[in-house]
Amino acid sequence: MSDSGRQERPHSDRSESGAPTGGHTIRDRFSSNEIFQRIVVAADDEITARPRKLVAGGLAAGFAITVTFLLYASLTAKTDGAPVASALLYPLGFVFIILGDYELYTENTLPPVTLVLERIASLPTLGRIWLLVLLGNFVGGALGALALSATGVLSSASATAAAGFATEAIETAWWTLFMKAVVAGLIVAGVVWVDYSLRDGIARITMVYVAFLAIPIGDLYHVVVSWTEMLYLVFEGELALAVGVWEFVVPVLLGNSIGGVLLVTVVNYFQTTERRVATARVSKVQQLSAREWLLGGVAGDDRSYVPKREDRE
Repeated sequence: MSDSGRQERPHSDRSESGAPTGGHTIRDRFSSNEIFQRIVVAADDEITARPRKLVAGGLAAGFAITVTFLLYASLTAKTDGAPVASALLYPLGFVFIILGDYELYTENTLPPVTLVLERIASLPTLGRIWLLVLLGNFVGGALGALALSATGVLSSASATAAAGFATEAIETAWWTLFMKAVVAGLIVAGVVWVDYSLRDGIARITMVYVAFLAIPIGDLYHVVVSWTEMLYLVFEGELALAVGVWEFVVPVLLGNSIGGVLLVTVVNYFQTTERRVATARVSKVQQLSAREWLLGGVAGDDRSYVPKREDRE
């Protein structure tokens, strides 16, 4: 065929498959450093949030966890305790919390750990946030447990299943509960990391659903769910509060906290190479001193937080 008979193809920088034929490609996902910086932004927002917002958001999350408890008990009764089928709606409350931006202990309280590791926020400041969020979660869970116990929302079969959750946990050894909660804390910390790497709402819902489905299927424990389950048994008159707190809630609380912080420290923090977020701070002394880091906000006029530059503008 002559050159005049040939049909010239228009120049394209892509092949027929759609792949680039030259130049540089940009991957459609965040790097670990970019994810870390997004978490730092969320941590700054959490650190500077008003106490009322933290408690109110925690209260909303406690109510959402009540939905998880209700559906878990109902499906357990309807499926005769089938391990997978009974857990299918367990993650719903967590989906509400994460997509609704409520305040949940372990999920929202982990990002500020990055600022503490950077010595931008003090340990007492971190503790204040944890306590306020946990207070809201516990009050919301308590009100939810009281409502389920005092009303006819749960059928008799579902009520039996609901009481069985805390009963089974209390019969479990203290250290076994603790280790199960550590694993659950690792899962939640992974959710925090992956959540900030996602751009699409469907992907976020899928990730949250699968991650939190692993908790009941793996016989693991989340402290706010455990608190709600325990109080339901207390309101039913089948458990002393002190026994439930010490033998169920305390080991789960410690395990979730340690597991979550461990993954934030080992994975989220030390795998990044651009940890220096101090350049965006207003103070010439970009980090807290050792005294301020340990006692900031408690002793004298010590700083407890190095604010972002725009916070002072």
